[in-house]
Amino acid sequence: MSHPAFNPLVSNLSAPPVPSVLAWAAAYDGSRGPKIELSQAVPGYPAHPETLAQLSAAAGSTAYTGYGDIEGEESLRAVYAQHVNDVYGASVSAGNIHVTSGANQAFISVLMTVAGAGDTVALTDPFYFNQEMTMSMLGIKLATIPCDPAQGFLPDLEAVRAALSRGLKALVLVTPNNPTGAVYPAGLLSEILDLCRAAGTWLILDETYRDFLPEGSGRPHDLFSVPGWQDNLISLYSFSKSLCIPGHRLGAITAAPFVVEQVAKVMDNLQICAPRAAQGAVAKVLLSLEGWRRENRAEITRRAAALKEVMAELPAWRMDAIGAYFAFIRHPFPGVGSAKVSEQLARRTGVVCIPGIYFGAEQDDYLRFAFANADVATIRKLSERLAGFQLE
Repeated sequence: MSHPAFNPLVSNLSAPPVPSVLAWAAAYDGSRGPKIELSQAVPGYPAHPETLAQLSAAAGSTAYTGYGDIEGEESLRAVYAQHVNDVYGASVSAGNIHVTSGANQAFISVLMTVAGAGDTVALTDPFYFNQEMTMSMLGIKLATIPCDPAQGFLPDLEAVRAALSRGLKALVLVTPNNPTGAVYPAGLLSEILDLCRAAGTWLILDETYRDFLPEGSGRPHDLFSVPGWQDNLISLYSFSKSLCIPGHRLGAITAAPFVVEQVAKVMDNLQICAPRAAQGAVAKVLLSLEGWRRENRAEITRRAAALKEVMAELPAWRMDAIGAYFAFIRHPFPGVGSAKVSEQLARRTGVVCIPGIYFGAEQDDYLRFAFANADVATIRKLSERLAGFQLE
């Protein structure tokens, strides 16, 4: 007897990409040395001891065992608002903040709030695969804005203007970008916001990796200082990377209070509230650990520099973009699918990375290296693993 049919918007999706890559890695026999894990975007160093202490204390406290406010703990909303103001020179308040269970939940909550089945939302190409999958399962139409590797994978203003002219409910930008690592200049973001405002389109700005911009980069942008920004700008964030707590699932939305009010309707049905103990702990350490976070930024910068040096020694493997957590690497096997290249790298050399095809049909010549996962010494081992590598 056959089972009833699934929702085709879900059943027609491919399986989650990361587990399939990790399955390839599990087949590696260790002959070339320890695995070099460059697949999942997770911190390659532990959380600060004070963060762990606060998490431990909060987890054992009855204060956090009941339901919390849907929008998030007031303490964290206020502290994160201050953090936003410090980073951007802004003047947001707790009422502009909605806490979520990670940046992926922030995205689906916002997407469900601003768009419905049949609406069109634009992503850049390449795109972050979870965002494209989320749109597909909600029946939201996808428009893509191609990003030319020759231009550093930055979105072209004319392409943005053309997409907006066809009618979009929202435009989604990820900066620093996943998968390419490209950092969108503040001026470019300002021009895109102007275009979105003129078109009556939401601009959803995913800034999950903005804590890893090199020291001295300045403000990521000045959009929160634009008069009327709250009318159509929504920013997404993750505490997972900079605080090294991805397992505690904590993210945030910065938007107008009237947006937060609508998102709360979605969150109440998805999860009611984000994990309360983690919220309480992060509220106590977010501002005090800025020095530690600065040290981590410097370490990530060193890892990026090491990868640049390695790739310079491997001219067959071309690095077309790098920044924050990621590098987008053109593999030396034109016409061969990136999944095949990634699988053989994982199984035969222990180098674990994500195939470019997962980030868009036009990205099959690429692999995504999440270099922040590996220390400098490990990154340098890529030279011997990639040099002379041939497909079987």
